[in-house]
Amino acid sequence: MKQIVSISLFALALSGCALFQKDGGPSGVTGPAEPQPATEFAPAVATTALGARAVSAEVLDKTTAEEKAAALAAPAAGGERALGKVVVALGAPAEQGIWLSSALVKDKAQGRIVTAAGKSLAVELRPGTGGALLSLAAFQALGISLTELPEVTVYGP
Repeated sequence: MKQIVSISLFALALSGCALFQKDGGPSGVTGPAEPQPATEFAPAVATTALGARAVSAEVLDKTTAEEKAAALAAPAAGGERALGKVVVALGAPAEQGIWLSSALVKDKAQGRIVTAAGKSLAVELRPGTGGALLSLAAFQALGISLTELPEVTVYGP
């Protein structure tokens, strides 16, 4: 029995010697290496200020002041009903006109919206999915900041 234990210990000791290199350090042990100095650098990238290529809302909105005034002055249509209240976000600025896209609307129709402040605006109601979107022209006609998420009541046929 002593021989088996002795041989096992001797074999174990010899196999452990293989882990060390001539300089005395472990050869099979991995770990974080010393950081190497950078020898290559990324090419310089030209950048501009965030608003350097931005286009103002006035440039994007092709709706005339007369069209906005007419939409603001339009009276409530007879037979309209409240479809519900929605929180609106700014729709695609490239889509011209005064419109509201909402899941409350099933078919394109003329309708109006009323803000919490009581301002009324005639809009084209468009069917939509997800969150309600209001056109850039409608935001500007109502004097709402483009970053606001106002709640409006939607009226339609």
